[in-house]
This record gives sequence, structure tokens and C-alpha cells, in this order.
Amino acid sequence: MPTHSETRRLPYTADQMYTLVADVGQYPKFLPWCSAARVRSVTPEGESEVMAADLVISFKVFRERFGSRVVLWPTEQKIDTEYLDGPFKYMKSNWAFSDADGGCDVSFFVDFEFKNAVLQGIIGLVFNEAMQRIVRAFEKRAAELYGN
Repeated sequence: MPTHSETRRLPYTADQMYTLVADVGQYPKFLPWCSAARVRSVTPEGESEVMAADLVISFKVFRERFGSRVVLWPTEQKIDTEYLDGPFKYMKSNWAFSDADGGCDVSFFVDFEFKNAVLQGIIGLVFNEAMQRIVRAFEKRAAELYGN
């Protein structure tokens, strides 16, 4: 169903952006439509850490909780998210961060489909705008935390 992919160069280090995105518990402070977040566990697994997390998304009259398995790759500065339970048929997203001239390149990809056809229809109409707002919210949060 809907997918979104983009890469942006930001004036921060890859480590700063990785740290910001990996801090799932802070999402309700700045992420649109995220009204609550809870990290259930973080478990080392080889070169990665596996986080079980719940997010509550609120959009118009809809309020849904969903669980995710977030795999943090600190050495590679990547984050992979898999959907566990909640309102989606499926959902996966990936972040990758790499230092570059003047800052870092941040790559983001998401692919998902809601179980609820009405919600899917509403999101479908504003999907690209919604994904851009989410990415911009991370950029704004980085500016607040790291300056610029």
C-alpha cells in the first residue's frame, strides 16, 4: 500500500540523528499524531539492541495503540521497525544515518496498511503530507536539541 522514502542532508552528525530517532519514549513530545509512547523492553541481541515499544496514534476520531519491534544498530547507525500488533495489516520502517559534508544524510522508508478501510482511506488522501510532517518533526526536534 502506501510507501514513503526520502533522504535528506541535515546539519547534524549521524550519531545525533540516530540518538534522536532511537529515543522512542520522547516521541509524544514532538511527533504529530503520537499521543503516547512506552518502551516495554530493550534487549541486547548480538550487534543490535531489540526494543519492544508501544505507540498510541491519534488522528481525528481514531485513537489506536500499536506495538513494534525496533531493532537498533548503533554501530551501523540504522534502525529497523517491524509491526507487532494493533491497527495495521502490516507496517515496517527503516532509518539510516551517515555522516556527510556539512552534516549527515538521513534516509527514511515506511510501508504500511491499516486494517480499517475508513482509516486507510483517510490516511491515503493525506499520506505524503503526513509523512513529510513526520520527517519535518524530527528535523525540528534536532534543531531544538542540537541547535541550528
